[in-house]
Amino acid sequence: MNLRKGISPILATVIIIAVTLVIAIGVIGWIMGIWGTFGSTESLQIMPDSTLSADGTLSLHVKNTGTASAVINKVEIVGTGLSTSTTATVGPGTDTIITISFNAASGQIVAGASYQVKVYTAAGNVYSTVITASSSS
Repeated sequence: MNLRKGISPILATVIIIAVTLVIAIGVIGWIMGIWGTFGSTESLQIMPDSTLSADGTLSLHVKNTGTASAVINKVEIVGTGLSTSTTATVGPGTDTIITISFNAASGQIVAGASYQVKVYTAAGNVYSTVITASSSS
């Protein structure tokens, strides 16, 4: 008499297929972002209506499309030696205009010239854009 008992091969196959499907759905969901991201992030956009005048006044229109607040701690105009520390916070899903006055010497910013502006955040991200300077008003 045979006393060995176990599950039938058909039932074992069904269980293996079911487990495989559950794992595949989990992996696809994770890859496609169905369950969201792990943690929150900032994502700044510098809007095209930002301006820079020859007298050193920078008006930055920034929008945070991320899920965490962005704390701007430094703004730099590349190639001019002009930079400043600031503490401007842009909440998630909001936009704001930040006005910064640099102590620009005469001729340091030339109207009609294009300048790269870099925005540094407390999270360690750097966002940049190119702005054409206008004459002082």
